[in-house]
Amino acid sequence: MGGGQMSKSREAVFFRQLDNNRVICDLCPRNCIIDNNQTSVCRSRKNINGKLFSENYGKITAYRMDPIEKKPLLHYYPGKRIFSIGSFGCNLHCQFCQNHEIAHGNPHFIETTPENLADIAENEKNNIGIAYTYNEPIIWFEFLMDIMPLVNKSGLKNILVTNGYIEEKPLEILLEHVDAMNIDLKGFSDHFYKSFCGSDLNPVKKTIKKASNVCHVEITTLIVPGLNDTKEEMEHMARWLSSIDPSIPLHLSRYFPSYKLNLPETDIDTLYGLQVEAKKFLEYVYIGNVSQVDMNTYCPRCNNLVVERNGSSNIKGLKDGNCTTCEYSINIRY
Repeated sequence: MGGGQMSKSREAVFFRQLDNNRVICDLCPRNCIIDNNQTSVCRSRKNINGKLFSENYGKITAYRMDPIEKKPLLHYYPGKRIFSIGSFGCNLHCQFCQNHEIAHGNPHFIETTPENLADIAENEKNNIGIAYTYNEPIIWFEFLMDIMPLVNKSGLKNILVTNGYIEEKPLEILLEHVDAMNIDLKGFSDHFYKSFCGSDLNPVKKTIKKASNVCHVEITTLIVPGLNDTKEEMEHMARWLSSIDPSIPLHLSRYFPSYKLNLPETDIDTLYGLQVEAKKFLEYVYIGNVSQVDMNTYCPRCNNLVVERNGSSNIKGLKDGNCTTCEYSINIRY
């Protein structure tokens, strides 16, 4: 994996200088004010003598070839593989984090270059591109700006698996190169975001709206017992997503005890009930982190089997983007 000239800290793109060698980071809505020789909340930026630098540039903590369905993206090139990479750090502090060893720990990393990773992606068989995942890719901004044009130039796709907590201007720059996103919508109340993620909901909603107009978007919500699992909240969330596009796929993921939150795992019947509620407004709603669950895609109009997923993904009832039975337009890129 390591290769090429090893990376050094890069000056951050989005920051402003303050007095006494302090800086303010403008990458995400936290807008951390950082004293000299101190780091941001996400641990990826450091103030060095009144300038902000990226500390995670070219640093890789995890990489593997994955089925695209694991991102999860079920409506984007079904059956293909995606080269998945991640670094460290996160700009949210979710008490239920399912990737806390990478996001909030001090994992081992190797250093590499954008060119090396782009070459690996291009040479992998049946690979459609690179997914930036595992930790929060937004805080890898400077590295993304160097690698994503290389990936696009080779005819491959850039995919972000992200919490969507980003300021508007850097998001616009990212979207110039992003082909698909899976955005974590943690819940649908400011109370939930503030109490359990240390952030707020509105910037994430803005990201979903803007990204949905530019690239393929799917949404994932981790259902945490007693915190974001009511039918009322799901109704509000699904209704809002439907107002953007009722064909946005929604993934309802099962919670397992992790990090700072030790609650019972999500009851499967709760997930099924929320799926029924969400389907009143959305065409495609899936249950994740549960074995032996129906992950097939069906036509919302006639219920024709469109994509069968049984160990692998097979397109069954789709022609030119439409259902082969009733010709309803299906939101799947393939």
